[in-house]
Amino acid sequence: MAEQAVEQYIVRYGSSRFLGLFTWKAKGAVHRGDDVIIRTKRGTEWGEVLCIASKRAIEFLESSEVEGRIQRFPNAEDYATKDECLAQEQSEFEVAGRLIAESKMPMQLVDVEHLFGSELLVVYFLAENRVDFRELVKLLKAELKIRIVMRHIGVRDEAALLADYGDCGKPVCCNTHLGDKPPVSMKMAKVQKASLDPNKISGRCGRLKCCLRYEYDTYQEFRRELPKIGAEVVTREGQGKVISHEIISRQVVVVYEDRRRVVTPLQEIVSVIKKKPAQKKTQAERSPEDSSTISSDSADSSDIPAGNGDSTTS
Repeated sequence: MAEQAVEQYIVRYGSSRFLGLFTWKAKGAVHRGDDVIIRTKRGTEWGEVLCIASKRAIEFLESSEVEGRIQRFPNAEDYATKDECLAQEQSEFEVAGRLIAESKMPMQLVDVEHLFGSELLVVYFLAENRVDFRELVKLLKAELKIRIVMRHIGVRDEAALLADYGDCGKPVCCNTHLGDKPPVSMKMAKVQKASLDPNKISGRCGRLKCCLRYEYDTYQEFRRELPKIGAEVVTREGQGKVISHEIISRQVVVVYEDRRRVVTPLQEIVSVIKKKPAQKKTQAERSPEDSSTISSDSADSSDIPAGNGDSTTS
């Protein structure tokens, strides 16, 4: 009897917090958007199939290792169990918040996750420093009768757990397709001529929006092709100076001698005038004033008092 072929799929699980690679050995086709019951290292969980695990799709995962298997499709009883888990999460969140307040723990409760199989309860919290929560775990376990895992997260992770929609009107990236959260700097906003108003370029987490990084590499590549600001260029209009860039459209703003400012495409720039470096004067060409300046500059450094920028050691 021929063995059942093993297929692989990308599945979103953990209340849409994680993406992973899962195998499927049973008969029947699996399609995008199908709800499935999966088995992970944490236990039995509810998942949603995103796509077939093609080579291209696997490249977007943090790890290409198989995280578990798809056990089956859910039935009516499973959907009822899922609703019960959601109701339990609400009561467990209240219990955790009360115990944290009573214990006066220096942490902020963010969310709790009750696994579909009830093997585990994950408690997500924010804290400025490391927290000794061993006593809190004992109290939670005694009252909730379930294994507890505490997870210390950052403000970006908090947004990924709780945020819904961004200023663009779409679901926030960190809660949908964005697995890795690379650092974002103000330089990226300046290059793209985005507003520097913190209220407009900050995401739901209060940090700079992750989408500022998406086109940054393209802006950098296009900017390298354009003449630098301040460069003298020759165009069909004549000779002028570059005073601004329109990077994404590959254009520059050129000001001419008659003070006209013209937006000029890169392909219309005939040449960039390179300034010749200033040549040093020979001894015969130097004036007496030059000689006196040279003489004073060549004074013994021991005669020059130390400035404020000099470092001293004791």
